[in-house]
Amino acid sequence: MRHFLTTEDWSRAELQALLDRARAFKAGAKSDALAGKSVALVFFNPSLRTRTSFDVGARQLGGHAVVLDARGGTWPMEFAPGAVMDGDAEEHVAEAARVLSRYVDLIAIRCFPKFQDWAAEREDPLIMAFAKHATVPIINMETIVHPCQELALMLALQAKLGGVKGKTFLLTWVPHPRPLNTAVANSAVLIASKFGMNVRMLIPDEVYKLDPRYMDAATRFAAEEGGSFTVTTDVQAAYSGAHAVYAKSWGALPFYGQWEGEAPLRAKGAGFMIDEAKMALTDNGVVSHCLPMRRNVKIADAVVDSPAFLGIEEAENRLHVQKAIMETLASSGA
Repeated sequence: MRHFLTTEDWSRAELQALLDRARAFKAGAKSDALAGKSVALVFFNPSLRTRTSFDVGARQLGGHAVVLDARGGTWPMEFAPGAVMDGDAEEHVAEAARVLSRYVDLIAIRCFPKFQDWAAEREDPLIMAFAKHATVPIINMETIVHPCQELALMLALQAKLGGVKGKTFLLTWVPHPRPLNTAVANSAVLIASKFGMNVRMLIPDEVYKLDPRYMDAATRFAAEEGGSFTVTTDVQAAYSGAHAVYAKSWGALPFYGQWEGEAPLRAKGAGFMIDEAKMALTDNGVVSHCLPMRRNVKIADAVVDSPAFLGIEEAENRLHVQKAIMETLASSGA
């Protein structure tokens, strides 16, 4: 049985096969891979695109989606092994995962980190507990990585740029009123490096480097695929000649869960919003964002409303790549 928890566990060829199948779905291909089957969509955090695209996708594959709101629509859940459950949690994942596995054929989980202890949360404990105890495949709908978003982005880039190998991909930190999860940033560098792009990461200060796990993986993938991975605080150098720009804000891990001290460093990125002047430095580059997105904070209206913006295309692609993932896992003999 195989899960879809992170693209680190899937080869480039396997990911390309998912992208090719997603491209076929987008072109109108049909499948009844989930006929007579069900998928549980368990949300510990809010969702618009993820919930809708998974629900619609399951139905388009002939299946049934059960949407569970774990923030109040199900029992509070514990996931730590050996926990003494004398607090709010009424149910342990050890039981929940096994019971859901008796009802459904796939389980998809969205559970953001709690911004309390990165040393513990970097292990992705809740979804890993589901993966340990479930007897059906688990799909990551976003935890500390967002693998479905990765594929949606790559599908959009391949459609716009053609072969992406050797092209320059810029992940740029952008302003936001508060610190956010690093999941999409982690995922952006993973997928771009795995597909042989020259990846640049622009940050306002060195404290915004990602967890070494993802920095090291991006470096390794880039070396394997003939690309590169570099980090810079130089805005002009970062944008110069880029073929694709990806916007994301995230919190500095050294201040994880204790954000007060981050404010002066966050202020260094006040001018990092993507605007026409920055895009003019690129090589006719495209630009995207995972959404939701704060206009004129992260990206200026003039850029969002230009033909260079791929955010809507990327969002649509969530439906198609997730159908490819569900079809693949449902037909894998699980």
